[in-house]
Amino acid sequence: MKSMIDLIKLDETSRVPKYMQIIDSIIHNIVVGNAKVGDKMPSINRLSQEFYLSRDTVERAYKVLKKRKVIVSVHGKGTYIARTQLIAKKNILFLVNQLSPYKLKTYNSFLKHIGENHHADIQSYHSDEELFLDLMSKHETAYDYYIVVPHFRSNNLKHTNFTSRVQERLSKIPKEKLIFLDNRNTDNVDFMEIYQDFENDLFEALSSGLEKISKYKMLKLVFPTTSFYPHPTGILRGFRKFCSHYKFNFEIIEEVDQNTKLEKEELYITIEEDDLVNLVNRLRFYNYGLGKDVGVISYNDTPLKQLLGITVVSTNFTDMGRILAEMILANKREQVKNDFDYIERTSI
Repeated sequence: MKSMIDLIKLDETSRVPKYMQIIDSIIHNIVVGNAKVGDKMPSINRLSQEFYLSRDTVERAYKVLKKRKVIVSVHGKGTYIARTQLIAKKNILFLVNQLSPYKLKTYNSFLKHIGENHHADIQSYHSDEELFLDLMSKHETAYDYYIVVPHFRSNNLKHTNFTSRVQERLSKIPKEKLIFLDNRNTDNVDFMEIYQDFENDLFEALSSGLEKISKYKMLKLVFPTTSFYPHPTGILRGFRKFCSHYKFNFEIIEEVDQNTKLEKEELYITIEEDDLVNLVNRLRFYNYGLGKDVGVISYNDTPLKQLLGITVVSTNFTDMGRILAEMILANKREQVKNDFDYIERTSI
């Protein structure tokens, strides 16, 4: 059997960086069975001399392979192939702003549809820029795809899609390896994206429920302006757009708590689960009928909301995961807006 030095092939005319060609060539030979666990790798000096490469180039390739646990160095003996499992698979990293039930629903749907030839990890950066940058640095070049849900928290606890430092870090990832999920990268359309249009989605969803909504004299959006996990401001714009277009009286409040005063013929739109729970408790306190005296619409559907008869406006997180898997499997660089629905139940 040929040694690895004879198996590695580099293309001088290719635009793929040499360190990536080394990685791809080594993995290819493992996948097709030309190399196996325990085979010795050429030294960095030998490989750099053979292909007239700098030591830094070969070291970078070996560093990535070690991160992926494809190779391992044994002190005083050399570097060896450490595993063959998962190497044939495409490795995918989900970077989500929080491990909410909705994000996990998308992730689980993705796992269901992507097939056995792909391996996916998920990590949360908790809407924090520094943690995101640290995770990207730690996992740089270790994955075949990076799926990013871009919802960040600014210094004053407000929502921002991206920061300049995040944009700079993401610009170092090849476009074909980067996918944006849930929120758009509006500065560049040359990426794979599956997104919500928060402003227009909410406007159109509420418009489809206009007949029932029209029986209420006051619409109130419960939208915390500062939060550890801040919400997209497109929701605010969509709500204001709807109320202005259809001439509704409206108000935006920070939260629902034990002191919130309810009036009949008000309709509340809640985003956070705590506000929905507090609102239902206040309805009981006032002995108001849900959907009769006071209306409730909640953002994002859950089985519990279905059980309680809560009307929702919601994207389809299961579909988002399925479409994502289909895009990767077909290698389609597309921008797809995910469906967003108004689901009417007895709370309105």
